[in-house]
Amino acid sequence: MAKYIAQIIFAGTQVVARAFARAVKQEIEASQQAAQRLGNTKTRSERVANQKLGLSLEEAKQILNVSQLSKEEIEEKYQRLFKANEKTSFYLQSKVVRAKERLDHEIVNTTKIQEDKSHPETSRSKT
Repeated sequence: MAKYIAQIIFAGTQVVARAFARAVKQEIEASQQAAQRLGNTKTRSERVANQKLGLSLEEAKQILNVSQLSKEEIEEKYQRLFKANEKTSFYLQSKVVRAKERLDHEIVNTTKIQEDKSHPETSRSKT
């Protein structure tokens, strides 16, 4: 009888150990993929925005289903999705808000870069 109990305990321990090892391996792979995605961003400001807002530019575009950085299109899609999820899912509504914040942040950065390029003498005098 003790022999069977020992075998059951041993088999159970093996199953748990394998599952734990598999979970750790998956977590390491997910961490490496996240680090690679973060490393693939083009500029430092993009990496900072991704970390600050928790979304990449591509994810934000997918959530709001936009392809261009158009203020009007972003606002229209945002309003529609925000209202659609108003009474159903706070989580989805939060994702929509974060996506809009990320796209708005990108529009501001793009505008600032374009202004700096068109007026290089004013950007130098500020620093």
